[in-house]
Amino acid sequence: MPMPEIESEIDVAVEDPRWDSVVPDLEAFVIRAVEAGIAIAPDVPDHPVEVSVLLTTDAVVQDLNRTWRGKDKPTNVLSFPAPPQPAHTGVAVPLGDVVLAYDTMLRESAEQGKPLQDHLAHLLIHGTLHLLGQDHETGDTDANAMEALETEALHGLGIPDPYAD
Repeated sequence: MPMPEIESEIDVAVEDPRWDSVVPDLEAFVIRAVEAGIAIAPDVPDHPVEVSVLLTTDAVVQDLNRTWRGKDKPTNVLSFPAPPQPAHTGVAVPLGDVVLAYDTMLRESAEQGKPLQDHLAHLLIHGTLHLLGQDHETGDTDANAMEALETEALHGLGIPDPYAD
């Protein structure tokens, strides 16, 4: 089933140049993955949206994780939803920010035996779904629902199920 077209503005900032080696045309790849996450959400926005993506280091993510979540360690992806805002014709509504840590992503990809670009797409979709209200930390039912959405979005990008054995 093709994913619906969602008008979106995806801003990509690369703070660590190592990200450029992950996939050719990194910015276009990031945009496709974020749009796949937006399109698969249960409540697909009916208005233009904006998402900011920051590709950075473990140190930056650790600092953000400590400051905003009280966890003094790096993690693979953080999502910072924007406060709810009304939609205005022709103006994209900010969904929030997605921040990824290079070294953690690289390590996880190797540990899980998954292609780096597949893991990157998964983390981008995961982070985007958090911006849209999905939460895997509220119980098994929500975690399973979020995993199913991630798997479906990845399938639409031609990426295998990351949860399959």
